[in-house]
Amino acid sequence: MNAHPAHTADADPRPLLGEPLPLDLLNTRWIDDSGAHDLLERPGGLTIWLSSAGCADDAPDTQETLGALLATRTALSSLVTSEGPGLERAREMLNDTLAHGRIRRLLGTTGPEAVVETDTPGWLAAWRTADLYLRLLQEGADRIRKCANPECPLRFYDTTRNGRRRWCSMTACGNRAKTRRHYERHQGSLRQSRTR
Repeated sequence: MNAHPAHTADADPRPLLGEPLPLDLLNTRWIDDSGAHDLLERPGGLTIWLSSAGCADDAPDTQETLGALLATRTALSSLVTSEGPGLERAREMLNDTLAHGRIRRLLGTTGPEAVVETDTPGWLAAWRTADLYLRLLQEGADRIRKCANPECPLRFYDTTRNGRRRWCSMTACGNRAKTRRHYERHQGSLRQSRTR
């Protein structure tokens, strides 16, 4: 949930890491001073995301995985921004992802086990992402938030005790907002002093 430090070629270049999987997938699209970015459209971006999201050992780095993740990201993006008919379509899209897998309960040698099974390995990361989104909704749908910076598309899960987190990162958007408020107050003071 911290801003990412200096990047290396294979490092995850996104400004916000460590969010729950559904929000982390949404945050593969971001905007900074150099423009709009999409990690999943970059060469090697899927590899970076799978590694960063902790899915590299289970989900293959294939076109099928990428397609499943892109479909799931589209559904999640619509779910967090749509209303009316768009929201119903987004639900259908997420349910399409969920239809590709299930949790199978077993009694293993050490006790109860839950095994995720998907149609193909290419759906595993997308299915886990969709399943975790349902859990986030159950735990606190109101804690899924967009950064208060209107130009920032990043999402986060507010885990603060008082539930008042506003920014994707205080070091990025939070500081920009503080600087902007200070500048506006200073400009207002200057205008007032000139009119006296």
